[in-house]
Amino acid sequence: MSHAHAALTPRARLRLARLVVEQGWTHSAAAKMFMVSSRTASKWAERYRSEGRAGMADRSSRPTHSPTRTRPDVVKKIVALRWRQRLGPVQIGGRLGLPASTVHAVLVRCRINRLTRIDRATGEPLRRYEHDHPGSMIHVDVTKFANIPDGGGHRFVGRQQGDRN
Repeated sequence: MSHAHAALTPRARLRLARLVVEQGWTHSAAAKMFMVSSRTASKWAERYRSEGRAGMADRSSRPTHSPTRTRPDVVKKIVALRWRQRLGPVQIGGRLGLPASTVHAVLVRCRINRLTRIDRATGEPLRRYEHDHPGSMIHVDVTKFANIPDGGGHRFVGRQQGDRN
């Protein structure tokens, strides 16, 4: 879907391309009519020639490959240093010979860029509860009882009383 301030929507692109390809308009004349650059008009006309109507649709701007992306083995080293020693991007970068910005980008991608998301004692990620709606609560009973038999407290007592009768 085109953004709100797009000069050309897919429908307008098709009209521009048809003027150039089918009716023989020049790129500059069609561009002037649609208030875009001549280069833009030629781009849409060429795409219409090669792909037809389907070529007028929006495309993802995501790159198909990233040749300079950090290698997986380096990512593992960064994550390991973060989990085990809870170091920051500057310290990790210093140990591995990487820029702090690269280390930070990897930590963000792995969702461990904030030390507050890691338990200080164990180094494990913090477990958070999510609720269906605001205001809902969860109750966790952490009371420790002594001498609870196998099978639980009240269930064990209830079974024992039932067996005596």
